[in-house]
Amino acid sequence: MISVGDTLPNATFTRLGTEGPEAVELSTLTNGRKVAIFAVPGAFTPTCHSAHVPSFIRTKDQLSQKGIEDIICVSVNDPFVMKAWGEATGAETAGLTLLADAESSFTAAIGMQFDAPPAGLLARSKRYALLAEDGVVKVLNVEENPGQCELSAGEALLDALG
Repeated sequence: MISVGDTLPNATFTRLGTEGPEAVELSTLTNGRKVAIFAVPGAFTPTCHSAHVPSFIRTKDQLSQKGIEDIICVSVNDPFVMKAWGEATGAETAGLTLLADAESSFTAAIGMQFDAPPAGLLARSKRYALLAEDGVVKVLNVEENPGQCELSAGEALLDALG
């Protein structure tokens, strides 16, 4: 699993643009920038929808004051679902960047993949939040239980920044 001090791997995500699905290189969002990245097991799932995304909407302005230039949410969903979820949660209006890791390639590359067959979740992401500066992980908060959102909440990342 990725840890503090590691460099994020190069990854290609997908998002829904004006012309349809478009590729987004993680490096274009992280190179020379300070960003928060948080990941959820699935869009529209209870904790992700009612706790995790709202925590970053609530703390967006405070994180920006600490130098965070972008807040990126990653989920192993398709870009159509991520677009609809961004609209449903208000994340899109709030200015959060929602990216689809549909093949779970980034999630697997950083060692955050898990399966929960009883819930119908396969090759999903553990719940975490991290701070990266120029692509290097400076803070990493990983939840032990995917149904919890405490260590990975926006407030916890804000506290870690001092």
